[in-house]
Amino acid sequence: MIFNTGAALLDAIVLAVVSRDEEGTYGYKITQDVRKAIEVSESTLYPVLRRLQKDDCLQVYDRECGGRNRRYYKLTSAGEAQLHLYREEWKSYSRKISALFLGEELL
Repeated sequence: MIFNTGAALLDAIVLAVVSRDEEGTYGYKITQDVRKAIEVSESTLYPVLRRLQKDDCLQVYDRECGGRNRRYYKLTSAGEAQLHLYREEWKSYSRKISALFLGEELL
């Protein structure tokens, strides 16, 4: 992708991916799902997950899987509120950018 992905957009994408499963999801799956939208390394994503946890947007818990513990991430109520804000901002932002690219007049 030739466009840089800022921290806020990456946060929004991660929250959107995590929100798709009520029980939460684990780091590797989050990485794979995010990569369906943008190219990103695990070394980039794990600090995002830690920051979102620190900001009380994600709850973290461990679950045994195949004899090993797997770390799961789940949205908190603060995370749901933040994701809602990101979605609303994205609607406005993407509408304006699309209008510019299509040569339409901005309102």
